Amino acid sequence: MKKRPANLIYILPNLFTAASIFSGVFSIISAVDGNFEKAAWLIMLSLIFDGLDGRVARLTNTCSKFGVEFDSLADMVAFGVAPALLMYLFVGHEFGRFGVVVSALFVIFGAIRLARFNVMTVSSEPSVFIGVPIPTAAVFVSLLVLLFQKYGFNNDYGLVVMLLSILISLLMVSNIRYPSFKKVDFSPKHAMKFFVFILSALFAVFMYPIEGFALIFVLYIMYGLVRAAMLIPKSLAKK
Repeated sequence: MKKRPANLIYILPNLFTAASIFSGVFSIISAVDGNFEKAAWLIMLSLIFDGLDGRVARLTNTCSKFGVEFDSLADMVAFGVAPALLMYLFVGHEFGRFGVVVSALFVIFGAIRLARFNVMTVSSEPSVFIGVPIPTAAVFVSLLVLLFQKYGFNNDYGLVVMLLSILISLLMVSNIRYPSFKKVDFSPKHAMKFFVFILSALFAVFMYPIEGFALIFVLYIMYGLVRAAMLIPKSLAKK
């Protein structure tokens, strides 16, 4: 009888993973129904659940191989298929086979990104991600849809969505390094900077939710690109 609570606690992080899958499936259904704004926000909701499952597993010391595999399959649905279908139904279908290819590339490169992450991650958590994480790429696509919906861009701008989707797909399988934020330094030396950054981000999101989130994710993506560009001269000098 005493072992039941300990066994039941292993279910807790998997419930958050299941919630992420549910949000992803709900997003797919919403996109098929033509409710693109709802579909985009559901993908962002999946991001919250995806962030909670791993943290809950670490806090409760219930990390398992099953949980890792379950999380990867959930990511494939919520951050691979859902945003690809959203992108295709929103604007990709207007480009014929090109739209199909762009959507398929997002899913394929997302799967490669997840497989590479699982192979490279053994037991210790990485301090950096190699390539843009698939949840970041999914939310980036969702924010593109939300921005186009809000500002009413016409179909002439659809190609911009397609090209940016190709770019983010390529960044997923790139070797560009991005911070993981899993091991944030909360020492007094950095605590105040971290507090100011979080507070500024929260105010920006509160006043302008879509634009605020878009700015945060664009800055994150650009950070890796700028950092990689700055390292090119150093790598050439070594040769």
